[in-house]
Parts: sequence; C-alpha cells; structure tokens
Amino acid sequence: MPTSPAQVPTVPAHVLPHRTPAQLLAVARHGLVEAARTGPDGLRYAAAHLAALRAAAAVLAARARPAPTRRSRITSVWVLLASVAPELDEWAGYFATGAGKRAAAEAGIPRVVTAREADDLLRAAEEFVTVVESALGLTHQPAIDGLVA
Repeated sequence: MPTSPAQVPTVPAHVLPHRTPAQLLAVARHGLVEAARTGPDGLRYAAAHLAALRAAAAVLAARARPAPTRRSRITSVWVLLASVAPELDEWAGYFATGAGKRAAAEAGIPRVVTAREADDLLRAAEEFVTVVESALGLTHQPAIDGLVA
C-alpha cells in the first residue's frame, strides 16, 4: 500500500467513481442478492459481474487519486484495478475475461452462458466482494435471519 502522496496511483479523473467505497460495496452486496434471485442464467451472470465491477470501483475510489490529464483512451476497470491494487491482479484478470460474456448476456444473446458458468461467477463475485471489503477495512456484517441490522 502506498504511503506518500507521490506513491498513490493515479487514474484519469473521469473514471473515478462519484460514490464512497462503502456506498459502492453496499451496492455490490445488493447486486449479489439480486443476482442470486435472478433465474435466467445470462442475467444472473451479468448481475454478478456488475457486482464485482462495483467492488473494483470501491478499490479505485479508496486507493487512487485523479490524474491531472485530459481524457485518454478508454481503459477497463480491471486494468485500472490491477495497477492500483496489484494484489488483486488475478481477480482483475478473471473478471476481465468474463466481460465479453456479460455484454453478450446483457444484449440478450441466448445461451451465451450456462447455469454452471453463472453460478460459478456468482460465487467468485461474492468472494471478490468479501476480499475487497477486507482489503479496505470495510468488512460486511450479514444480518441474522429475521433481524434487521
């Protein structure tokens, strides 16, 4: 983790999220719940992938500062994540490989993902959100069944 302002990674200002890391992680958790409730495999896959994207955005919000540059070419959140949090590089690579399938599923292309792929991605996204929460010191406290936290 960088210790001085000069060591804090920069990213183009236009790609930094406008929400706090805690807000983004709450939205990611909500997305995971929605993904788990979604029946069609493609939509479940897409919702899980979006939850992981929100968790990645939380890392960017927490660890990066805006770069004083003009808009640059479009850069994937996963590429930015790997540069801002090298310890999450494998996660970034994993989710980057699923971005095309997510886009196809969102476009409504039938049978682009199997039930197994959707379930596997949902489990991976749940684990990734937990890893990000821990890395940012924002550990999630699940509600006990029947009780509202």
